[in-house]
Amino acid sequence: MIKFMILLRRSPAMSHAEFVEHHQRHHAPLFMSVPAVQQHVRRYVQTHPVAADLPGLPTTDIDGTTELWFDDQAAFAAVFTDPTYLDVVRPDEARFLDLARCEFLVTTEHVVHAGTLTL
Repeated sequence: MIKFMILLRRSPAMSHAEFVEHHQRHHAPLFMSVPAVQQHVRRYVQTHPVAADLPGLPTTDIDGTTELWFDDQAAFAAVFTDPTYLDVVRPDEARFLDLARCEFLVTTEHVVHAGTLTL
């Protein structure tokens, strides 16, 4: 399993609230509308920071994260080279992200603890 993590930094033209709204309400449905995404993405999670008042916890300029899971690197490549992704989704990323300041990680997971989570 391949996990793709992106540390997101917003476009300077947007407030953090505008960024979150766009990321959740516009970008996610747009991304999910791509047939290659529907076929190959096994899990898609967005996160956005919340205020945490912990001594010594540094501030961050990260506005959110995207986490995507794929069966393998071929599935990962199939999404990000797909013509629909490139023509439809990639231009939207340029509208709300500062792509030069985002950070990208292609990883495998090593689960240390997978306890029960109750929401």
